[in-house]
Amino acid sequence: MNKLRADKEFYRTLAAVALPIALQSLISSSLTLVDNLMVGQLGESALSSVGLAIQIFHVQWMVLFGFCTGCSTFTTQFWGVRDLRSIRKVAGLGMTTCVAVSAFFFLGAVAAPGFILRIFTDIPEAVASGSRYVRLAAPSFLFLAVTQPLSATFRATQQTKVPLYVSSFAFGLNTLLNYLLIFGHFGFPAMGIRGAALATMISRMMECTLMLSMMLSRKNILSGRLKDFFSFNLNFVRRVFRNATPTTVNEGLWGAADAAYNAAYGRLGITAYAAVQASSTIMNLFAYAAFSVGDASLILVGERLGRGDKEGALILSGKLIRVGITVGAVFGILMILLSGPILGLFELSTHGIFLAGRVLLIKGLFLPLSMYIVIHITGTLRSGGDTKFAMFCEVGTMWLVGVPLAFLGALYLNLPVYTVVLLVQAESLIKALILQKRYRSGKWLKNMIQGMDEGGER
Repeated sequence: MNKLRADKEFYRTLAAVALPIALQSLISSSLTLVDNLMVGQLGESALSSVGLAIQIFHVQWMVLFGFCTGCSTFTTQFWGVRDLRSIRKVAGLGMTTCVAVSAFFFLGAVAAPGFILRIFTDIPEAVASGSRYVRLAAPSFLFLAVTQPLSATFRATQQTKVPLYVSSFAFGLNTLLNYLLIFGHFGFPAMGIRGAALATMISRMMECTLMLSMMLSRKNILSGRLKDFFSFNLNFVRRVFRNATPTTVNEGLWGAADAAYNAAYGRLGITAYAAVQASSTIMNLFAYAAFSVGDASLILVGERLGRGDKEGALILSGKLIRVGITVGAVFGILMILLSGPILGLFELSTHGIFLAGRVLLIKGLFLPLSMYIVIHITGTLRSGGDTKFAMFCEVGTMWLVGVPLAFLGALYLNLPVYTVVLLVQAESLIKALILQKRYRSGKWLKNMIQGMDEGGER
């Protein structure tokens, strides 16, 4: 009976944390789907151009995500002992760092978008159209630099509904603005790709404004004076950076590797690249929602470690891994079954739909393995501050195995794009074996906040 009660409590807690994250992820990926569906009405060339332009934003998002999850190790453990004062400092440090890093992306997007885009493709029309999108949407880099650390803080303190509500508003606004500005409805000018960029920029601005308002609201438990968020000292910064730097490098180089994969696929022609963009959009609908179990692992296991309960953290992580693999299998099957009808919404050629369907079949079959990897990289290992090992495992396998295989298949063997995608999965198999060995060693089970900032607000 006690076990049954404990299981019910586990699933209730998991649902309370993971479901809002899953819904937010679904909404965010749906936003990309709506963008690509609307832009896709303009043809394969327009879809490829926007898909190319988004790569820069994707790299920035991954860098910010990496730093913020590194900060979340501390936020979740401070939450375990309800040290709100220190949590505010982590949030302020996250915003300061993310804005500083994003300023470089913003300047590059405004000054030399064409130069950056030529790294990913040699198709002149895609570079020209993509450059217009990047330059107009450039302020989004700065807005996201504030939104991302605040969203991570809300999640880590188990206020997962706040970013869900904000993302829902941003999704609705972006969809409406896309409809008005891409096609020129209700008297608005038909701006095409530039309309999609403007819609994204405005939506990001409103999302940032709402997130800040929520954090500073007196009704929120984290609300405090502005200086409370920026009163961190050098020792505090040093300890957070020691953990967050590997996660930032990890996700930054992960994003760069993902962009390198796209660069390889882009060499196979505009139809193949459009097929990859369409399949990636659909994949994200299912994968990001499934990956919410990984986010929940960081939050829930980190809270246990903050209280010094290593045995409880280990037992909890084992349950989360089993749930994650099951969720990955279910979502993978759903993605394969629904890929046909969803692909029919894209304005792709018959061959483009065929290629995208094959890519989704491969991604769906490997989704349970991807879930296992994500739970360890972004969940268990980071919850205990084992970020250096996670970084070397992730970056090493992608750049030493995955990326070379992608270019080998695309440039030298001239394989179909779906075969190249299958070839790259060898990297995931190797990574999973390395992570399994590390997890079983128990070396990742660490309390990171002990002696760090005693006497905080409880």
